[in-house]
Amino acid sequence: MTSSIPAVGTRTAEAATLQAVFLDLDGTLVDTEGFWWEAEAEVFAELGHILDDTHREVVVGGPMTRSAGYLIQATGVDISLTELSVLLNAAFLARIRRGVPLMPGARRLLAELAAHDVPAALVSASHRAIVDQMLHSLGPENFRLTLAGDDLERTKPHPDPYLTAAARLGADPACCAVIEDTLTGVTAGEAAGCPVVAVPSVTPIPPAAGRTVVPSLEEVDLPFLRTLITESRGAMY
Repeated sequence: MTSSIPAVGTRTAEAATLQAVFLDLDGTLVDTEGFWWEAEAEVFAELGHILDDTHREVVVGGPMTRSAGYLIQATGVDISLTELSVLLNAAFLARIRRGVPLMPGARRLLAELAAHDVPAALVSASHRAIVDQMLHSLGPENFRLTLAGDDLERTKPHPDPYLTAAARLGADPACCAVIEDTLTGVTAGEAAGCPVVAVPSVTPIPPAAGRTVVPSLEEVDLPFLRTLITESRGAMY
């Protein structure tokens, strides 16, 4: 499958400056990874299957098609991928309509980026309806751009979401910091050529070249992200 990423000029002249910050949603900005597991467990219980906790690490951070497809195969439940996706999204939406807790440091980081006019993009594998609902808690004014999993043909772990975000902002991916909480998202950011900050939520993420692992968003601020870009660009030469 080919990507439909728009061809937009990038600001390559600003080679060593932070041009944008791309942030994941579930588990990165909002503390909802547990909500997803609760929704999955609830739906499968209604379908007559009790999900074992061993499935949780497999489905975390993935797009709906991958997670739902895996659970159908693992349980043998007689339901289509489309039907299951509708049920899971409905169960999750019912939870987040009551409000979602932000991860420690999330609101402060978004405010800092806005105050210094650094473009922020919300890049999620969740469906558009879910992204739009959670924007009520995060503040849509904090984001120059939002991308949902069903906005593109391919989502994470493919690089398309991050390449698309960079193209639409006219930015060089190498000068855009990605912040993610799962290996699926980290893989997408790295494949796009972005320096990645991993803030693990449910499962550990090992350090790697071009990847910085921190315990919390409270460790991440604008000077930190600017240094990340400078060091990343310096390592390329």
